[in-house]
Amino acid sequence: MSAVAKPELRRLLYNQIKTNLIVSIGLGIVGGIVYKIFICDARKAKYSEFYRNYDIDKEFERIKSTGVFDSCPPGS
Repeated sequence: MSAVAKPELRRLLYNQIKTNLIVSIGLGIVGGIVYKIFICDARKAKYSEFYRNYDIDKEFERIKSTGVFDSCPPGS
């Protein structure tokens, strides 16, 4: 009969913490990069496209014609 190997108990917690720390740092970095690419860059592109086509004078005239501004009565 062969002897059953003893379980590794020395530094077991240290080894598990080290492994978990490496994995969590790696996942955090990957998650940050994915967030930047898919959310931040996409949002910047949408804002850029909006302001590329935005005419502030036309928008001001549209809002003024509805009578929203008290200081600018419609038709003036």
